[in-house]
Amino acid sequence: MMATEFRFPDLGEGIAEGEVKKWLVRVGDPVSKDQSLAEVETDKAVVEIPSPVAGKVLRLDHEEGELVKVGEVLAVIGEEGEAMIAKPAAPVTTGSEERPPSLSVVGELPTEEVVVTSTTQKRSPREVGAMPAVRKAARDQGVDLTAVRPSGPSGQVLEADLAARRAVKAVPKFDIYGYVDRVPVRGIRRTTAKRMLESQARTAAVTSMEQADVTRLVGMRERLKGPMKEQKGVNLTYMPFIVTAIVRALKLHPLLNSMIDDEREELVIKKYYNIGVAVAIDDGLMVPVIKAADQKSLWELAEEIAQLAKSAQERKIDLADLKGGTFSITNYGVFGGTYGTPIINYPETAILGIGRIIDAPLVVDGTIKVRKVLPLSLTFDHRAYDGAVAAKFLRDLVRLLENPEELLLNMDQ
Repeated sequence: MMATEFRFPDLGEGIAEGEVKKWLVRVGDPVSKDQSLAEVETDKAVVEIPSPVAGKVLRLDHEEGELVKVGEVLAVIGEEGEAMIAKPAAPVTTGSEERPPSLSVVGELPTEEVVVTSTTQKRSPREVGAMPAVRKAARDQGVDLTAVRPSGPSGQVLEADLAARRAVKAVPKFDIYGYVDRVPVRGIRRTTAKRMLESQARTAAVTSMEQADVTRLVGMRERLKGPMKEQKGVNLTYMPFIVTAIVRALKLHPLLNSMIDDEREELVIKKYYNIGVAVAIDDGLMVPVIKAADQKSLWELAEEIAQLAKSAQERKIDLADLKGGTFSITNYGVFGGTYGTPIINYPETAILGIGRIIDAPLVVDGTIKVRKVLPLSLTFDHRAYDGAVAAKFLRDLVRLLENPEELLLNMDQ
């Protein structure tokens, strides 16, 4: 067999690049077909990239921590006993060039004509001689290896060279007020930032706030969580009740279960109920989606919510579980928050923020009593509907949460 250039594949979902988090093989290792070669973090999840062929790893083209774009070579795989293939230096060319006949390509993209404006090209850090520990230290310190003067044999960069570079050039980590850290914005954090900015730029976001007396809901959960744990093995949180109440309220107010098609200038009202639940992970947010939430019982919702949250936090979630949402929930109450102004998960038109349940004085039948109160914050896209629609949705949502027995009834509304 010929040596195979394995290129970073198109994973779908609009993913254009990923960060090599961890190589699972080394140069010289034998690999089987479909064996995982690397863990790559995309803007949605960490995915394992399988080998398309069996053979021996002849070359790895990216260091851990580097970005790789769809279509770029990840690795070269060949036959047992075949010599290692060194990564060629980037050639200077005035047009298309032929690939050596000894290589076949997996996932090849069309070659475009290249226009050269200079015969001088800057070397890539991968082309600089350095031990893996030195490369990792350079990445952690934000140092470009091509800018470091080497002192090792054959022009290798040593740890002492990095130290000398730091001693001479400490300015990037210091401003006029003191020391600073520069942290690359990558992966999920970068995607979260882009999506938040896109949402703010493309929606007319307004937030309306309410509170629900959930004293009866708190009591119902206390009564049900023991039997559900024993019979179903599921921990019953408040989220399944809230999801069920939201679906009932959406059926009463379908405009909130919609998206705006900006190109066609249409409001697309969804007739299905896929509820996204935001999950906080180390460096950003993921929003796993509960499909057909209106067709699931409390215990089914509890089980699915727990499984999706666990998969998201472990970065092992299926990409299919991150798409198709019609309405989203963010629960900052678990971190002690009360009210907020959540950002819409564009192109949806609404998101509900859930605060922590607090003890608060309320007037009940003419008497002030301490009740369990749940803060609610609804952000909606004012382009799609007006405040009256959002207020009525919140009114019915509060009614359902305050009368949780209705949530146990099998009803169409």
